[in-house]
Amino acid sequence: MKKQGSGRIQRLINATRYSAQGIASAWRNEAAFRQEAAVILPLLPLALWIGETAAQRALLILSALLVIIVELLNSAIEAAVDRIGETPHPLAGQAKDMGSAAVLFSLVTGAVVWGLVIWERLGSLR
Repeated sequence: MKKQGSGRIQRLINATRYSAQGIASAWRNEAAFRQEAAVILPLLPLALWIGETAAQRALLILSALLVIIVELLNSAIEAAVDRIGETPHPLAGQAKDMGSAAVLFSLVTGAVVWGLVIWERLGSLR
């Protein structure tokens, strides 16, 4: 007989393992993921120093993590499209282009958030 809740714990363990496998796969197979991670990971502790309030710190960290999240989704789209077939198809190209556009918008969002917080911080130093 199964203990109450043991299935939920196993699902959580499995989900955590799948997530770790996804991150490892992205690191091994996606140069863009490695490049963005190399820039973003050092920014996370810097966000704690640059942000003056909890809200600023959260915006800095979340806008940086957004880039990683969108890159993972873009990589998943590309993998799924590539799995379907090697023959070029307009819809496959659209899916890949839209994923790439999403990454671009997440990068612009991060740059705007970081720029505004830094500008506000520099203004308050005067």
